[in-house]
Parts: sequence; structure tokens; C-alpha cells
Amino acid sequence: MTNMVPVERVLSTLNRDGTRRWIRPKLARGRFLKWRRIVGYALIALFVFLPRLRFGGRPAFLFDLEARELDLFGAVFRPSDGFVLALVGIAIVAAVFLVTALFGRVWCGWGCPQTVYLEHVFRPVERWLEGSRGQRANAARKAVKWTIYAALSFALANVFLAYFVGTDRLETWVFHSPLDHVGGFLIVVGVSALMLFDYGWFREQMCIVACPYGRLQSVLLDQRSLVIAYDKDRSSDCIDCRKCVAVCPTGIDIRDGLQMECIGCAQCIDACDPLMEKLKRPKGLIRYTSADKGKLLRGRTVAYPVLLVLALGLLAWRVGERTGTEVWVERIEGPAFVALPDGNISSQARIKIENESDAPRSYTLSVPGLRSAATWQAKPRASITIPMMVDVPRSAFVHGEKKIELQIRDDSGGMQVVALTLFGPEDGGSR
Repeated sequence: MTNMVPVERVLSTLNRDGTRRWIRPKLARGRFLKWRRIVGYALIALFVFLPRLRFGGRPAFLFDLEARELDLFGAVFRPSDGFVLALVGIAIVAAVFLVTALFGRVWCGWGCPQTVYLEHVFRPVERWLEGSRGQRANAARKAVKWTIYAALSFALANVFLAYFVGTDRLETWVFHSPLDHVGGFLIVVGVSALMLFDYGWFREQMCIVACPYGRLQSVLLDQRSLVIAYDKDRSSDCIDCRKCVAVCPTGIDIRDGLQMECIGCAQCIDACDPLMEKLKRPKGLIRYTSADKGKLLRGRTVAYPVLLVLALGLLAWRVGERTGTEVWVERIEGPAFVALPDGNISSQARIKIENESDAPRSYTLSVPGLRSAATWQAKPRASITIPMMVDVPRSAFVHGEKKIELQIRDDSGGMQVVALTLFGPEDGGSR
């Protein structure tokens, strides 16, 4: 029978016989770890406190699924703002592509929640209770570790829920029976279980197996992107201490070159530099570098910023011109027009008005020369659909159409003019 065991390890988290290779990286203290901790804990603080910040009396960030609203730093977006939300998505994608083209996988090692919480929250708890290699991992310590993990996961899940229901509602739910808000409670339980599974067991496999970003780096990176690399020209300086391997959170050997599993955390640099100093050799055997140290400007580092600036500019323009009222001309139902006894044509139109403000508003609609003003009321953050019949002389229709301007005024002093096409008989003025 042919031996099916591979000569080399297929994944850094698998042994050659296919069993799980558990990675318990040592901690290399150095300048990069210090700055990663500052960035990591700042991001954690942002995640925890962002739902509590207020801009103009509204949450800094709230994705209210029930009301179908997105609060973002004082601005409110609804499904009708699809263009604006598309611009936000384009800006985020362009920013990620630009950062990757310039700085490689700096997001993975410095800003990704997977790395931030695993390396700066959960693994420190594990090292504190069990040691860096699990030397003190008896049953009691493991029980304490998993209890702390569960508490952390539950707390983070509650913060996560605050982004969808708001902190005020969440704090009310906390002091009531879960039966009063079964949906929210099940979300917290489900998210807690997923976090416990991820940070307690799945861990680095999220980066190696599940996350598509690592596989996209071959497309997003080029020869001038900043990556962590081993200087093969100085291979004689390496004493094969394997400290760079021992501290790697994904279990790779950086000396084998750029690998998909590398998340750019710089732990290997923090492990190698002090050793080089002790050996009286130059630091930087492992360092941030690029394969080609040519010009910074190239096709992708020009295209991505242009796309980013364009998206942000359009976003600022679109948000700046918002009046608090959105108007649509909806598809009519039933006959488009009817002939009146006096020979005129009564043409049908349907107008939808959405009040995006936090106060009730009244809207007055009129068509100069054709239709007198009429007023409708709209509740805060609600929409109304207004059926209209506009009486037009039969002779005004050309090929069955008549272009008019509908004026919409609100009680705040704003006015919009909407181009509207009325439908009538094809013979129109020929009669």
C-alpha cells in the first residue's frame, strides 16, 4: 500500500499525519509588540465605547435593522440611500487595497479583530494561567481559563449587540428577563458561542484556513509592497535558534520566504533583533522590507487613492446636499389617465415622500398653472405615498406625454422641484 503521509507539512497547523498541531507561541517583547499593544487596546476601547458616543443626539454608529436605519456620526442612512452606502463600501474597499499595496498585511497583524482579541486578550489569559507552553495546565487552571473566556465572549457579544439595538435598549434588556427579548438574548448566546469557539479552539486557523484575505494578498501585493522578510544574503548570521518560529502565532518559519500564513505581526523581528545585538551583529536579519525598493508611485498606488478620493468626494457631496426629505415618483397603479366630461385629461401620478428628520413635517405639493396646493403630514423618520390626479388640457399631450414640474415645500422652508411625466392619449393635440 502506498504511503499517504506527505513528506512536508501541508499547513502549519497540521502534523504530517493530519492531526491538529496546537500552536502556543512564546511572547517576544520588543518595540513592535509595544506599538501593536497600543494600537490593539485603542481599537478595543473604540469598539466598546463607539456605540455610546453621540453626534447631534444620535449614536455615532447604530445599524438599526428594525427601523432599517444606519446612524453614522450624526448622519442617518436608510434603504433609499443605496448610492451613499455604495460609496461607503467603495471607499472601504479602496482604502483596504491601498493599505495592502503599500504596507502588505499590516491590517492582519495590527488591526484585525481576530488578531487583536486573540493576541492581546485571550492568549495573555492563557499564558497567565497555564504558562507559555502549558506547563501549568492542570484541570483547575483550565476550568478557570474557560470560565474567563466565556465571560469575555459574553461581554463582547453584548457590545456587538449594542451596534444593532443601541446602548439604551441594551441596558434595559440587561436588567429584564431574557424572555422579554428572546431574539436579542439568542443573538448574544450565539455570538458568545462563536467567539468562544474561535478564540478558544479555532484560533489561528481562522487566518490560515477560513479568512479569504490571506489568499487575496497574491493579487493585492506587488514587489514593492512592505512585507516581513528574512534577509537570505545574511544567512550566515542566523544561528538556527528557531526563536522566530517559536514566537510565530501561525507557526511558520519566516526563513522559508513570504507565505500566505504570515500575518505581518513582527513577532519574529522582536525575537531576532535582541539576539543579533547579543551576538554583536547588525539588527534587521528579519525586518520589514520589500522585494523591489523602486519608486513608491506605481499603477495601483495611483489608482487606489484616486478611487478613494473620488468615492469620499462624492460621499461628502451627497451627504452635504441632503435636505432631510427624499422624494420619488412611483409606478402608477390602474389606468394612467381618464377623460373628463369637459374634454380635459385627468392624469394619475404617485409620489413617495420620506421624512428623514426626527420631527414631524408637513409637505405642500403644487403644479404651477395646473394643480393647486395640497398639504400632507409625515411622521418623523417615516414615509407617505401621495396619489395625485392632475387635470391637463388634452391638447397639451405630445405623443401621449406631458412634462411638468412638481413643487414640494415643507414647513422647514425647504423646497424641491421634481420633474414628472404625465401620461395621456396618444392623439393628444391632433384632436
